[in-house]
Amino acid sequence: MPSEAGSSSAQSATQKLHKILAQAGLGSRREMEELIASGQVTINGKTAQVGDRIDARDVVRVGKRVIHFRSARRLPRVVLYHKPEGEIVSRDDPQGRPSVFDKLPQLRSSKWIAIGRLDYNTSGLLVFTTDGELANRLMHPRFEVEREYAVRIIGRLTPEQTALLTSGVALEDGVARFDYLSDEGGEGSNHWYRVILKEGRNREVRRMFEAAGMTVSRLMRVRFGPVNLPSRLKRGKSMELNETEIGRLLELVSYKA
Repeated sequence: MPSEAGSSSAQSATQKLHKILAQAGLGSRREMEELIASGQVTINGKTAQVGDRIDARDVVRVGKRVIHFRSARRLPRVVLYHKPEGEIVSRDDPQGRPSVFDKLPQLRSSKWIAIGRLDYNTSGLLVFTTDGELANRLMHPRFEVEREYAVRIIGRLTPEQTALLTSGVALEDGVARFDYLSDEGGEGSNHWYRVILKEGRNREVRRMFEAAGMTVSRLMRVRFGPVNLPSRLKRGKSMELNETEIGRLLELVSYKA
């Protein structure tokens, strides 16, 4: 039977099933809740329910695969990828466009989870992990993880447009604002800006500039939370963080694997 938490000590000795499955690299927490709800997960031979908790004594199976409590707590893998324009952040595409997942190291018993996305015409830093919990911590709005972009626009912002973008611009899905916006200069009709915001809505940076009356001609993400795009990482290439770098990342986001 799934372990029941009858006291605070029992609670501390158990963890939520969907969290353990996410840590094991099977997908995000939401995907794991859906997997459990579909009846594909068992605990000690019995069909699991959403909200179940387990401890080290329990044996969890997803199909024929056994997920052990302890093995799920091993250090996650993290990969950085320098996305060029013209690739999608999806495994399936009806149009058959190139996918960033085709460029990542192959995994046997888990899958890469994208921490945030970039649209087809946006380049720059993508972070992938095998740990759904870590991905959730870096993406969830309540953690307010910064995203930093280099933006090239046609023309130059006026003081009024700058004030609008930093105080709040109305979009279809709510008001958005940059926490930081700096003029990085430019030549001719093109001008560069550096912006930081703490959420990742679809095409948010482009839509904000469009709402201010400007057109983005190039967009590149240069930082996601504590992770910067390494200058040595060329477009279309990936690099995996070592254990020391992963440990530092986990510490920076206050996450215990």
